[in-house]
Amino acid sequence: MQIRKPFVANQFYPGSSDSLRHAVEGYISSAHSTAEEKAVALIAPHAGYMYSGKTAGEAFARVIVPESVVLIGPNHTGLGDAFAVMTKGTWETPLGNLDIDEDLAEAILDSSRLFTADTLAHEREHSLEVEMPFIYIKNPKAKIVPITVMSSSQKACEDAGAALAKAIRKHKKKTLIVVSSDMNHYESDEITRKKDRLAIDKVLALDPEGLLKVIKEHRITMCGAIPAAIALYAAKELGATKATLAGHTTSAEASGDTTYTVGYAGFVIK
Repeated sequence: MQIRKPFVANQFYPGSSDSLRHAVEGYISSAHSTAEEKAVALIAPHAGYMYSGKTAGEAFARVIVPESVVLIGPNHTGLGDAFAVMTKGTWETPLGNLDIDEDLAEAILDSSRLFTADTLAHEREHSLEVEMPFIYIKNPKAKIVPITVMSSSQKACEDAGAALAKAIRKHKKKTLIVVSSDMNHYESDEITRKKDRLAIDKVLALDPEGLLKVIKEHRITMCGAIPAAIALYAAKELGATKATLAGHTTSAEASGDTTYTVGYAGFVIK
């Protein structure tokens, strides 16, 4: 069996089961709203938990994590395929294992030639790994389909989103799309907050075309813009009509450094 071992445990998040459980449960329980609701998708950040765990908790606290979860995140390593789907095996976390939903993974592969079966892209990629403990705490029996994507065109995002929605409908099981994305990177806190707001407004408007356009025009370094656009296209196909901002912070709130910041936002889409 293919087992994806933790790669950034003890770096981005605690590596011991007890410490990790305490951290994740703390982020979720301290959220401004812990009233769970059905959602089509959510977007959460993927930095070290000391920076972005609170914002991730704000998003995950508000949703019911069902039996199937599709995760879409950016490929930071450059390894593997452009739309890489892990189709078999299990994803190990310090809390326990999350198995791959093989039926849904195959449906996604069948839905479009854009998606390919590939494990190399996932071996050292952190963007999805940091979301796994939140998923496990919310539903340890959930099955997952990890997908990483590289830079792509608006048309490819639209096609991938439509294909993903088709596969989820075919799957006929309750499914949540989880997007992993940080917001603007490595500018002052003031500039990051302004740029983040431009992108946030497009997500709240369920406007994937507008999101990609504003990212390009204003040079917003939102690393998960492509995954977010794909998810927005898919969510709209699946009937989503509303997005809510669960939280927005920057690294300055944890580090105190306002000159060199990264933005973090959490969204619930239903």
